[in-house]
Amino acid sequence: MLKITLTAFIFPLLLLFNSRDAGSPNLSGAARKSLSKQGESGTLQKMVVASGSVTMDIDVNRLNGIRSTAGKLERLHFAVATNSFFPALVFNNVLRGLEPGSMGLAAQDNVVVPPALAASLKRLAIEKLGRSERFDLTVRDAMSGFVFFNIEGNLYDYDASAQLLSIQGGRLLISKEFAIALGRRADAGVAVGKISAGAAMQPIEVMQLVNGVPKSVVMPPVRGVAGADTPTLVPGPDVIVGEIESVQQFGSAGTQVGLAAGTDSCNNGDQPVDWFQLPNTDHPVVPQNLYRMSAGANNNERFEQLGHSWMKHTFFALEGDVCNLGCNTSGCGTGSHLCPGCSDPYDASLNGDQNQIGSRAWVNPFTGSFPSNADDHTGHNHDGVSHRIRVEANDLNPTLNQGATYFAEAAYISPHEYTWCQAHPGQCNMYNNVSYRQFSVSGGPSNFTFSPVGATVRMQPAIIAWAGTGATVNQVQPDPGNDGIWFMCYKVTNPSKGVWHYEYALYNENLDRAIQSFSVPVGAGVNLSNIGFHAPPQEPGWANDGTFNSQGYSSTPWSVTQASDFITWNTETIAQNANANAIRFGTLYNFRFDSDQAPHITTATVGFFKTGSPMPVVIQAPVLADATPTPTPTASPSTTPTPTSTTTPTPTVTPCDTGLIVNGGFETGSFPPWVIDGHSNDPVISTNFVHSGTHSAFAGGNPQQSTYCEENSNEPLGDSSFYQQFTVPPGTSTLSFWHKDCTNDSIAFDWQDAYITNSNGNILQTIYHLCDGADWTNVTVDMTPYAGQTVRIRFLTHQDGFNPPGDTTGQWVDDVVLYQPCGTPTPSPTPTATATATATPTASATSTPTATPTPNATLTPRPTPTARPSPIERPRPTPAPRP
Repeated sequence: MLKITLTAFIFPLLLLFNSRDAGSPNLSGAARKSLSKQGESGTLQKMVVASGSVTMDIDVNRLNGIRSTAGKLERLHFAVATNSFFPALVFNNVLRGLEPGSMGLAAQDNVVVPPALAASLKRLAIEKLGRSERFDLTVRDAMSGFVFFNIEGNLYDYDASAQLLSIQGGRLLISKEFAIALGRRADAGVAVGKISAGAAMQPIEVMQLVNGVPKSVVMPPVRGVAGADTPTLVPGPDVIVGEIESVQQFGSAGTQVGLAAGTDSCNNGDQPVDWFQLPNTDHPVVPQNLYRMSAGANNNERFEQLGHSWMKHTFFALEGDVCNLGCNTSGCGTGSHLCPGCSDPYDASLNGDQNQIGSRAWVNPFTGSFPSNADDHTGHNHDGVSHRIRVEANDLNPTLNQGATYFAEAAYISPHEYTWCQAHPGQCNMYNNVSYRQFSVSGGPSNFTFSPVGATVRMQPAIIAWAGTGATVNQVQPDPGNDGIWFMCYKVTNPSKGVWHYEYALYNENLDRAIQSFSVPVGAGVNLSNIGFHAPPQEPGWANDGTFNSQGYSSTPWSVTQASDFITWNTETIAQNANANAIRFGTLYNFRFDSDQAPHITTATVGFFKTGSPMPVVIQAPVLADATPTPTPTASPSTTPTPTSTTTPTPTVTPCDTGLIVNGGFETGSFPPWVIDGHSNDPVISTNFVHSGTHSAFAGGNPQQSTYCEENSNEPLGDSSFYQQFTVPPGTSTLSFWHKDCTNDSIAFDWQDAYITNSNGNILQTIYHLCDGADWTNVTVDMTPYAGQTVRIRFLTHQDGFNPPGDTTGQWVDDVVLYQPCGTPTPSPTPTATATATATPTASATSTPTATPTPNATLTPRPTPTARPSPIERPRPTPAPRP
């Protein structure tokens, strides 16, 4: 069992006690009741899927749009990919909730379905969505992300004794994207079948809580691979890293040290693994990596790769039983094969032997193929770090890295596993070949000693250690069956008030095409600082190293480009430089920045180096500029002579209407001087809902038919908007207004916005970007930064024109006022004594309360419309980008 530092691996208890799933009716009553308790004690397990199966019962006639005949049910069977990262939280043997993740599916039937679905049957995945999403589960193409079905009505059940998770009763609803692809927009949301799943779960993290406080955390080995239970070998050959025995330093050169890790391989499969030595090319190769987790209040803000080695070519299997799998050499050619359940050791000195390790550049990490000269060392001489795990000494020095945590990682990449997978599609074991182990580091500044902390965590990459700290780690497979996997990882922290740190890590496990670019969306008006990039040092060029012209891979940092709505990092393309610093297999690169805005779920774009179109991946980013007022200056003392004979009363700052916003309550019954600039449909003066007085302004909906936000058959396509232009006065000022929102749609298609723009309409600040239904809400915006500028306050509602029946969105606006502090009262009595040095206020940035406008009149509230059921999502055209 791997004992680890609490600060490094505690995943947030917020996930346990405030998860959407925790209060879901899918969970048992006992689970919901226990969530309401505070200070609980017990065992909290984070489980992932070890294996499983999924069944879909699909009405093929309904799916094909045939409604006049009886249903034609076809049953589709799928196997769940081994070790799918579909995390479940179990507290005291009770399911408490699911975290976002996915289960890869392998189709086992040949059923005639529409071509759009048939093309993706072999690469489907069930994805668990986040709390903010409308549906809990979806079925999508794991490569493209295209959603075929949304799942509703599903029930979860968990058998603690068997560690089995079941999903029952889920209805398959045609997604809006799939309905459009089928040419039947109106079928979005139509139920065409049911889905059920059963999965054997295994813990990857176990936490002990006492009165709600974590006391210990362990990372257990994968069940069935090690331990007291009787192991069950998986079908096919399956070489894994059973143990990372040690990490040792073997030399140094300049500012760098050369390390190597000792490894024990184990065959977790029921078939032998080919182990023929060079020049035969049918044997595994062994790359090694070193990582550091550090920074932030808990030393877990970032997870970085410090170095990576060339690869040991295996040559003879000794047939041990390190993994306690029950080594079986019966009928197996020992030495030239690693027999079922058996193990083979390579100590650190062997894996670091510079003359017996070959360049990574020769190897395709997905197929495991390489040429017979893949360890050619002719034509070059070695120094102390050549070909080993090359690490900067300062990255290890305990004095410079206090509180940091280190992890060694190794993999066995086997061409035999790939060829077996091609002949046996249900027995593909190429994705669990990586394991890691935590180490402590002592010594320095140039010689270091490494001590293991706990046991090896098998069949998981080291980045999973970061997931235990609250980071999100999602596996991505761009081209199932043709290339490997990589991981999109991110963590957002709030190190100080008004500052959010965004940390992204892209880890390539065995993706041959490599990664060339990473682009993150950024909202209008969002400020970024401390933009950073990190990558491990590359091996310099060596004769016969497999790189283009034996020049070695570049270590040039990626370029960064900031646009109005994106920040993009990239290295050169393969056409520009075949040795560019791409994220190749077994490497992890970091991208980071600070922002003045909080995170929101969105999608980044990742571009590939060798082949393949760019793909979207889910992340968090500052895509919206939240309406957080900037602190207003208040007084701090400085020494100035003032009278002391009489105490000077402290003035009370009172907000006063500047009068610069004209007709801010719309009580004239018309818009001027407000300007209507979005005419789909024209905004109107409304009397049905007001914050004060008798009138408000309404944008969006379909008020011309007196329907406002009621569903109708004539939803417009475009923007309904209005603005007023004014010059912000000198000094402190605050803009205040009230808005009430209504919608029958989601923010992907319709939205309600408020902006501060310049006089040309260019956005200076996004006050909010919503698709919401809420009663009157006050918003205040500090206008002090715009003092002296001519600006506009603009309100906009966008609708996507989806008909019939229309799913309208709109917003009412009222009581728009620009405030300034009123004049300072004259002190009384007037002092006459001789002046002495006392404090007089001067400005410093300290927050003061923002004023709330006084209503012009008090009216009896109008009735709030009766809530209607949430509409079924329907397909519609892709909306134009918002301004």
